[in-house]
Amino acid sequence: MKALIVVDIQNDFCSGGALEVKDAEQIVELVNRLIKRFESDGMPVVFTRDWHPVNHISFMENGGIWLVHCVAGSVGAEFHPDLYFPSVSILVSKANTAEDEAYSGFQGTGLFSNLRDLGIEELIVVGLATDYCVKNTVLDALKLGFSVDVVKEAVKAVNIDLNDEIISLNEMKKHGARVIGIDDVV
Repeated sequence: MKALIVVDIQNDFCSGGALEVKDAEQIVELVNRLIKRFESDGMPVVFTRDWHPVNHISFMENGGIWLVHCVAGSVGAEFHPDLYFPSVSILVSKANTAEDEAYSGFQGTGLFSNLRDLGIEELIVVGLATDYCVKNTVLDALKLGFSVDVVKEAVKAVNIDLNDEIISLNEMKKHGARVIGIDDVV
């Protein structure tokens, strides 16, 4: 059985957000299409989100490398307003203690056991950002024994360095992920 993992499509990673990913909104319509398809086929949809306390270790003011972002309960931490939520879904909050840095939806969340309990063997991954939370979620999923497909039109990268997205996609492929087009999702 398959599940769709929608990674961190939150306001702080979209236009005008604290850590804006260029053109992040362009993927929302495609992601919504996949969410609705999984919903109609009775397959699980997982939403991951950064859900940081105000004193989170990743913030520059606390010695981290990022601007303050996705503070629990803030507008920036909310999902993009156009993102579709099915009537039944799984919500995963990560990096939700001050000392807990987590780029992967599997890190400290219980997602692995939840998916295994549902009999999930294959994951389709979409979201933000290709070179951080998408990549780390995919790499952890592969280590945990899942088959993983990344939908190339439904991810966007931060691209601090120009080729970060390409490098990240290649790293995921090297570890066993398939990078597919949206029309290849079956």
